[in-house]
Amino acid sequence: MFPSFGDLSLILRTSLGKTLVFADPHIGFELSRGLRIRTGFEEELASFVLEVNPDALIVLGDVKEPLGLSFRLREMLLRFFSQIRDVNVLIAKGNHDGRLEEVAENFPNVEVSDHFLIDGKLFLHGHRKLPPLDFEEAFLGHAHPAYTFRSGGVSRKVKVFARLGKFLVLPTVNPFIEGFDVREGIKLVPFLRGFGEVGLFLPQGVYIGTVNF
Repeated sequence: MFPSFGDLSLILRTSLGKTLVFADPHIGFELSRGLRIRTGFEEELASFVLEVNPDALIVLGDVKEPLGLSFRLREMLLRFFSQIRDVNVLIAKGNHDGRLEEVAENFPNVEVSDHFLIDGKLFLHGHRKLPPLDFEEAFLGHAHPAYTFRSGGVSRKVKVFARLGKFLVLPTVNPFIEGFDVREGIKLVPFLRGFGEVGLFLPQGVYIGTVNF
């Protein structure tokens, strides 16, 4: 099992019960990047969901990587959803998720929508304008936030959670995708461009400070 899945996701208590939240799995990334090997990523991610055993799973968009829906990608998505068919799955549709409904419609446990408002918490992808709703906190993806540590001529890029006021941006749960520099990634979210400062947290929950735009 990929050891980083737990670090790159959240477990919340909502009215749905124990709720697992992660962002940007980008299933089928191998197809877009010309890889000829099968990573088994979608199966390992589904196994992680089953191990957590949540009452609900919320995916913050970009379930898949290719914009279309090829036969091979459809197979990968069917494998993923088949493994978690006993979990209540809510998908906040992302910019890569065109035609995702064609697969999701085979699974009555899967709901696809632009966003979800649950117990005052807003769950969305982040590529569109903010919906006109009242909420206490919002969780989103899309920006793939990461930060590069530099010391003694050595640099290391790590994924981070980014806090901007009542918005929490999750890193991509896919360990094969590195992420964007947080300053550039946040610019991809239309309603976050007005913030001048962002707080950063390592996947283990350690606060590492703020960066300015």
